Amino acid sequence: MKKIFISFLIIFMLVGCASSSDETNKSGKSDEKGGTLNVAFMAQPPTLDPHVTVAVPTAQIGRNIFETLLGFNERNEAAPLLAESFESSEDLKSITFKLRKGVKFHNGKEMTADDVVASMERWKVLNGKANTYFSKSEFVKEDDYTVVLKMDKPFTIAKYILATNINFPAIMPKEVIENAPKAGVEEYIGTGPFKLEEWKQDQYIKLVKNEDYQSPRKEPDGVVGKKDPMVDELVFHMVPDASTRTAGIQTGEYDVALNIPYDNVSVIESDANLEAITHPEGFSSVIFNKRNGLFSNEKAREALNLAVDKKEVMMAAYTDKKFYTQEHGLLTKEYVSWYSEQGKEKYDAYDPEAAKKLFKEAGYNGEKLKILTTREYESHYQTAVVIQDNLKKIGVKTELLVYDWATLMEVREDDKFYDLLTMGNIPVTDPTQINFLDSRINYTGWSNSPEIDQLLDQLMVAPSDEEAKEIFGKLQDETWNYLPAIKFGDYDRVTAIRTNVEGFEWFQGPSFWNTTKSN
Repeated sequence: MKKIFISFLIIFMLVGCASSSDETNKSGKSDEKGGTLNVAFMAQPPTLDPHVTVAVPTAQIGRNIFETLLGFNERNEAAPLLAESFESSEDLKSITFKLRKGVKFHNGKEMTADDVVASMERWKVLNGKANTYFSKSEFVKEDDYTVVLKMDKPFTIAKYILATNINFPAIMPKEVIENAPKAGVEEYIGTGPFKLEEWKQDQYIKLVKNEDYQSPRKEPDGVVGKKDPMVDELVFHMVPDASTRTAGIQTGEYDVALNIPYDNVSVIESDANLEAITHPEGFSSVIFNKRNGLFSNEKAREALNLAVDKKEVMMAAYTDKKFYTQEHGLLTKEYVSWYSEQGKEKYDAYDPEAAKKLFKEAGYNGEKLKILTTREYESHYQTAVVIQDNLKKIGVKTELLVYDWATLMEVREDDKFYDLLTMGNIPVTDPTQINFLDSRINYTGWSNSPEIDQLLDQLMVAPSDEEAKEIFGKLQDETWNYLPAIKFGDYDRVTAIRTNVEGFEWFQGPSFWNTTKSN
């Protein structure tokens, strides 16, 4: 009888502990999963096909749906993602990728070398940089789980281009690739932690948890580490108005709100239910149309560099020094293997009177110069306003062309539509990813500098990191001479989250995997 009583007591205690644990999980945050995470997003993507566009909204939403062979870890090193491993040949003319086995697409099909080859061959045609540097290269299937990139010449930084996070080489099913029209795939099927359920244009994009997702690693590590889809639904609401995003995060309509205006940060910080997360976003610039119009003349580009007060631009666009840094370098000091002082004197230059003279020498005759911008990124618009004001002071007339982001992405490809384009440039991990440098990728602004192209080519096959850094110094100096664009400075963005959201991180974009939401 005594043994029966003790057994019953043990069972009772175990049940009690289990109940207590269950109750804790229901009320706590760290163990909860499920629910809907509502995100206030700033701009409608033109497509969710990462192969066909450099649009940041496509990349930031698409990274939840699609994955790549390689990605960046937290140390900004190229590392395996859908690849189990990769290895370069001794002559640096080929890279062998061993694929992870058992990885499934959202349609239930296992990913194999056939899918990888089809995806990579399509991407190398559609991505400007890949088309330039891999046009004579080929992705070849060796067996069902092995793919080899065979290149026509040694290419030491190929892995960085393959790991790019914008216009990225998403792996899709072979049949989707084969049936895709030129404008982009019609089925968004990837291997990522979330899959597309519904896209209601200009309203929302709803993703749902991929129940069969296989995480590449056990521990979080940039985009190549642990990814656990911990909410049932991930909904991106298209909210281009910044004040609406701010109001929505305050009321609880949204759980996460991107691109909070800088002058609203104090409101977020004073609310006990909210948290403001500051993260590096990139650098601010104005890109010249160098194919047509006044700024096809290098003197006009030099004139604008002298006419515009970079400090005024950064203060107007980002409101407080805690959100920006005056920096000339195309890669910042955090990238110690690249950083260079070259070109700093051109960045620091400011001389409106000399600018006025140069504009006249370049052939300016009083016509209105057209500045293309958007209010969906308020910093872009404020940058345009300061440029307009600075030019007005020296007698140069301008007109602001203000469009929604999706339309801007279309019209900016018209080389007769505008003269200047205000842009934010995402952080890059090597110089070749700065699109406005390369004359051969047909990027907006249409650079045409054989000197820069030659330095890029030398950089890509540099036999050592030291030699690559030396070449980059020369490249940066030549960039400030040729002026394909003007860099104004580096900036941070602010994302607001509600305090019942845990695990949200920012790494080269918002990371919604490993994120939970409690009631």
